[in-house]
Amino acid sequence: MLKRPFDKSKLPSRHVTEGPERAPHRSYYYAMGMTEEEIHQPLVGVATCWNEAAPCNIALNRQAQAVKMGVKQGFGTPREFTTITVTDGIAMGHEGMRSSLASREAIADTVELTMRGHCYDAIVGLAGCDKSLPGMMMAMVRLNVPSVFIYGGSILPGRAPSVPDVPEEYRNRDLTVQDMFEAVGKHQNHQLSDAALDILERVACPSAGACGGQFTANTMACVSEAIGLALFNSSGMPAPYESRDQYGEASGRAVMDLVEMNIRARDIVTRKSLENAARVVACTGGSTNAGLHMPAIAHEAGIEFFLDDVCEIFRDTPYFVDLKPGGAYVAKDLYESGGVPVVMKELRKAGLIHEDCMTASGKTVGEELDRVTREADGRVIYPIETPITKTGGVVGLKGNLAPQGAIVKVAGMKAEEQVFTGPARVFECEEDAFAAVKARAYKEGEVLVIRNEGPAGGPGMREMLATTAALSGQGMGKKVALITDGRFSGATRGFCVGHVGPEAAHGGPIALLKDGDMITIDAIKGELSVALSDAELATRKADWKGPRDTIYASGALWKYAQLVGETYKGAVTHPGGQAEKHVYADL
Repeated sequence: MLKRPFDKSKLPSRHVTEGPERAPHRSYYYAMGMTEEEIHQPLVGVATCWNEAAPCNIALNRQAQAVKMGVKQGFGTPREFTTITVTDGIAMGHEGMRSSLASREAIADTVELTMRGHCYDAIVGLAGCDKSLPGMMMAMVRLNVPSVFIYGGSILPGRAPSVPDVPEEYRNRDLTVQDMFEAVGKHQNHQLSDAALDILERVACPSAGACGGQFTANTMACVSEAIGLALFNSSGMPAPYESRDQYGEASGRAVMDLVEMNIRARDIVTRKSLENAARVVACTGGSTNAGLHMPAIAHEAGIEFFLDDVCEIFRDTPYFVDLKPGGAYVAKDLYESGGVPVVMKELRKAGLIHEDCMTASGKTVGEELDRVTREADGRVIYPIETPITKTGGVVGLKGNLAPQGAIVKVAGMKAEEQVFTGPARVFECEEDAFAAVKARAYKEGEVLVIRNEGPAGGPGMREMLATTAALSGQGMGKKVALITDGRFSGATRGFCVGHVGPEAAHGGPIALLKDGDMITIDAIKGELSVALSDAELATRKADWKGPRDTIYASGALWKYAQLVGETYKGAVTHPGGQAEKHVYADL
């Protein structure tokens, strides 16, 4: 006998649990120790990206058990499954990074296939690293079932010992993996000893959890709350805190409430909720990768929310949360200061939040914010009336070098640092650029151009953290600029422009640049241009030999390169919600 009024005749799991013809299916469930009652309750997929690749995901399998307890408390039957993760920190700086963005699509696809194949009625998704967060949310919106997202939590900050080998600048402050990537540059520049590097690498990442700054994982975790798919304040608590279990259980119970109320992912993810999420990215100085992932999530719902739309919101949103890499604090500090709910409460004061958006709790954003009693602490979260800067920490650029747009993080940069003109120094791939940086074979004042690293041309749209961190480590982060049709890590700082579109492989202007061309980047005006006439660009385009050949002629990355679309639309690989002829949950 059901303890809640769930009508299985309208749920997908009826196809595998109800009626005499499903006796073979039920026999499988009995084989796994399920009771008759459990078989006839709603079946809830509990999807995790658990693996042993990196600390980001290592705690997810334990956290999933708490979620399953919550589902059971809500009179549902949880069915746990896992999908892949490619962890950027491990994939960074070599060929493995080509797998990163493609893994977002693989995660969404495999979650969709698992849910469809087994007819699960709802999903709670747990993810811990950069692409797994948007991948899981994309699957939720694509399936349009009752959905709750929960972040695995951030890593605790590291701390260096006060010993003679460790330079003073590393002592008595929080360390993140960003410090390690930049330490490589200092080591190359003979400013850091082998012994110091050895000590720092052992203490920088002391626990389970995703990178601690406002890099891509924490940015997308903030998005999950702001967009409404995650329970308020669930993303902030660090991964090692076993008190995270309360959020896991609450998320499991919440998804059962959504099943009962028939509130689905697309009731939550709307144009307005995407705008709320973009506000939170801007005011926290979030990762430029949000400009890639939010359009991709929107695409699953058939909503056109492109890079331009994201950047328009970035342009008029104050930056008032002081987080690394541009600021001083890490995710643990944001959590202790009240987290995303306090940030959104500040945005509401300025009329910058749509309060009528539904959330995973079944309450609206406005109703949730009415329950928030804490105020901005003035240290991590500034009052919105006195922001760090009056415009967002991430800026969109356009011009004759980026007709489809580009994006740059300016959080922590002074106004005079946000305009740069210099001669191009062109590299055909990241390895060439990193080798030049390592050898100091570049000049102050140059604009380093890394091309052929877009979604199709890479393939895979790699992040350039190794190169940008080496520049920062050499003390050159503010003395050169860098543009690419690839991406940057959320941990990148300096004047680094990514997502330049169209990409080189599609014949975009970045493919036509030559050494010495004068490039202007103006983050205040939103401009990315090269001092070439339209006629000269047309002549070079006519002489262009076509996209560079790659070594990926088969396999997953070849397939990805054939399917992937433009960066400004989210680098997606299928037609999306606008082309749908059915909704999974209604079959």
